[in-house]
Amino acid sequence: MSELSTQKRNSLPKSDFGLPEERKYPMPDKSHARNAKSRASQQEEDGRISKSQKDKIDRKADRILEK
Repeated sequence: MSELSTQKRNSLPKSDFGLPEERKYPMPDKSHARNAKSRASQQEEDGRISKSQKDKIDRKADRILEK
């Protein structure tokens, strides 16, 4: 996965995030999308995000991975 600096992350549009309202789970490319899906699964298992949030992240990542 490519490195995503703070400056690059901050310059991403909200539409590049799995949870755009919180600017969490950035997905500027396929490797970040795969990583977001993995992290979202872990966070749901730990009770840190809801199932609906995980589903939202997965849908966004799946769209990127299909390109």
